[in-house]
Amino acid sequence: PGRLSESGGGSKQAGESLRLSCVAHSTIDYYCMGWFRQPPGKALEGVACHDSGDISVYSESVKSRFTHSQDNPKNTVYLQINELKPEDTAVYYCAARRGTCSGCELAQQWYHYWGPGTQVTVSS
Repeated sequence: PGRLSESGGGSKQAGESLRLSCVAHSTIDYYCMGWFRQPPGKALEGVACHDSGDISVYSESVKSRFTHSQDNPKNTVYLQINELKPEDTAVYYCAARRGTCSGCELAQQWYHYWGPGTQVTVSS
């Protein structure tokens, strides 16, 4: 079984909002979380991450529309996506790095565990 699982994807029209969820299925605390997306036929892109404290990082392309949050008692993190655009269409992945961290990286290699992804499709 995987250690992470995403949910909340679906089909939306441009301008709508969506909230993705990621649950960690482990007794291990994952303090360093990231969100990535992969549009069809394109490379994986880091869009958001959160460290063990209160630092969140967003890619420049999504900074004004994406918001990361967390519910620690539920071991769940969220990615709120507002004002969806067609270019947001992608498979979105939740990722986790072992242990704690100060700051975070929008780099695939920095993370140890990945969810299977959830599809977000945005039409005009």
